[in-house]
Amino acid sequence: MLTDLSGQIERITYNNEENGFTIARIKVYGQRDLVTIVGNLIAPTPGEILKMRGEWANHPKFGEQFKVVEYETKIPATVYGIQKYLGSGLIKGLGPVMAKRIVKKFGEETLDVIENEINKLAYVEGIGKKRIAMIKNAWDEQKEIRDVMIFLQAHGVSSGYATKIFKEYGNRSVAVVKENPFRLATDIFGIGFVTADSIAEKLGFPKDSGQRIEAGILYVLHKLSDEGHVYYPYEELIIKSLEILGVEREIVVTALGILAVDKKIVFEDLNNSLEEFKENNKAVYLAKFHLCETDISNRLKALALSPKSIRNIDTDKAIDWVQKHLSITLAKSQVSAVRSSLKKKVMVITGGPGTGKTTIINAILKIFSRLGVRIMLAAPTGRAAKRMSETTGFEARTIHRLLEFSFAKGGFQKNEKRPLSCDLLVVDEASMIDTILMYHLLKAVPPGATLILVGDVNQLPSVGAGNILKDIIESNAVPVARLNEIFRQAKESRIIVNAHKINQGVIPSFETSHLHGQDNDFYFIQQEDPGRVLEIILELVKVRIPQRFGFDPVDDIQVLTPMHKGVAGAGNLNRELQKMLNPGSEGIIRGDRNYRVSDKVMQVRNNYDKDVFNGDIGRITQIYPENQQLVISFDGREVTFDFSDLDEIVLAYAVSVHKSQGSEFPAVVIPVLTQHYILLQRNLIYTAVTRGQKLVVMVGTRKALAIAVKNDKTKKRFTYLSYRLGHRLS
Repeated sequence: MLTDLSGQIERITYNNEENGFTIARIKVYGQRDLVTIVGNLIAPTPGEILKMRGEWANHPKFGEQFKVVEYETKIPATVYGIQKYLGSGLIKGLGPVMAKRIVKKFGEETLDVIENEINKLAYVEGIGKKRIAMIKNAWDEQKEIRDVMIFLQAHGVSSGYATKIFKEYGNRSVAVVKENPFRLATDIFGIGFVTADSIAEKLGFPKDSGQRIEAGILYVLHKLSDEGHVYYPYEELIIKSLEILGVEREIVVTALGILAVDKKIVFEDLNNSLEEFKENNKAVYLAKFHLCETDISNRLKALALSPKSIRNIDTDKAIDWVQKHLSITLAKSQVSAVRSSLKKKVMVITGGPGTGKTTIINAILKIFSRLGVRIMLAAPTGRAAKRMSETTGFEARTIHRLLEFSFAKGGFQKNEKRPLSCDLLVVDEASMIDTILMYHLLKAVPPGATLILVGDVNQLPSVGAGNILKDIIESNAVPVARLNEIFRQAKESRIIVNAHKINQGVIPSFETSHLHGQDNDFYFIQQEDPGRVLEIILELVKVRIPQRFGFDPVDDIQVLTPMHKGVAGAGNLNRELQKMLNPGSEGIIRGDRNYRVSDKVMQVRNNYDKDVFNGDIGRITQIYPENQQLVISFDGREVTFDFSDLDEIVLAYAVSVHKSQGSEFPAVVIPVLTQHYILLQRNLIYTAVTRGQKLVVMVGTRKALAIAVKNDKTKKRFTYLSYRLGHRLS
């Protein structure tokens, strides 16, 4: 039986922004003890008055609770309530101390003063014109956000996305959603088609409306690009679209035609690349990916055929000179690579760890430097660029910084009209470069420059769409230096030897499963039970590895896992490692995540505005509840995030193997369990192992490891670049 209850929110125990589920403690008039309420609330704030209908229940662990079925909120009227309300972090620029001063000055009239006579706040100590303007903007914004939240909540959107929607559309939020709710699926990070479709249904959009069908197809193509596909086969795309749209095939076919006419998608006949003709054998591209892929092909071919900007030299003399100068003897494969770099305009150097890629790069740089040419070095990530600088002695930058990306100025500032000022461009970790980034990079390479792509083609492909390095190599359009020989010094590293065994489909060798032995850098600890695997990993990170090898548990040791879910998945590992390595209750709670000062975190999407990118790792240095912001240090550069942007940030004590690309760590710990069988692939294990510089420890079962090593059937990515490069100009 439903009953009524009114009270004032004292504190929020838990709030999940994604669905609004809240546990709160409220003060009920006439009762001494606080009452626990649970239910879905829109952005609950301490100090608010709630008038609720619901029912009482007795939780076996937490005792008596009031389950809220429906409610309405009222702004607090008492001095105490107003002070708590203003000091809760609701308004940027107001914290508990300043809220207390304001309420002391204006009492029960405080909210009326802020609403109608805000300049009176200047009478309060510590508040000037700048803070008044901040408070006014925040006060007006939170009222508008609340209106948006109420509208969206009524149409099935969680309160957690209201701030993001408001940030994207501002005062137009409600109007935009009413006009075309499907825009949310592509415009707002985290909102998918299913949520947008649910809103549209409540707003009365018919199931077969053109807007819905076209948005659904575009959403499917965007999701497929997130999985790495540059295009998708026509018939398979129709099947996937029908699965989420639930309409007749003819409706989807018609919508595909309209999207093509509107130049949002591009069809390309695939029969040109096949011996046999197949009906409807078409590739379907999002327009931007078709532009990028065709342009990459055209520019690479044009660059390879254009004249060099440096004079021709005697390559044999140059190679003799550099060997003497560096006091080295290059192997036959290395000599061939250096010679190609001096004769060809575009080339690829690929090989695993210990095969001499760095030696070749240094030799090439030394020769080109001697010739007095302009040299630039780049890599996809900050860590990879930093490592490149350390190993070569030349400045290396991220590709985004090299191309002078500016959010304010509308994107990459370096292009064909403002090309890079270089005669030689060397790009490391090229396996990480996706289709869109390669397109922008090639636009900025001057016609006379030499381009050298360096990378390990056996690693996982880029997080973004495409398989650039593999496609270029397979096209045979440019010379490729394939390095397979492990040099003598590298053979002393079991990490390197085992990485090459894995790459060849051979099970690695282990002498011991205990962290003993002076010269060993590769260990396997046998354990089948996932719960015990978790316990062992925690012990390794906190105690055994630091004591035995002297590594810092947070800065030096990285847990790499194939999965996000499960006991040994990234989510649970992060929660447990955070408890152990950075305990405490202070922090910011967002859903099931708790962010604390000193936490190790990772950016999980490109944020061009902040100049931080997918996979960047940092540490939280400050949290400002009053301003609803926190500060993260990325390699010494401090970046400020609003609380509403925290879905871009995850804990990084443990990360997926995919997210670790381009980074190396002194020590890595890798759970390998048969539970992970879906992702147990050779290139995944190989990538994980090659992230470790000085120590690799695997925990799990040899059966799971064997499954991974023997499985070289990597998931196919639909790309057409290799064919374009190898067979024709597009």
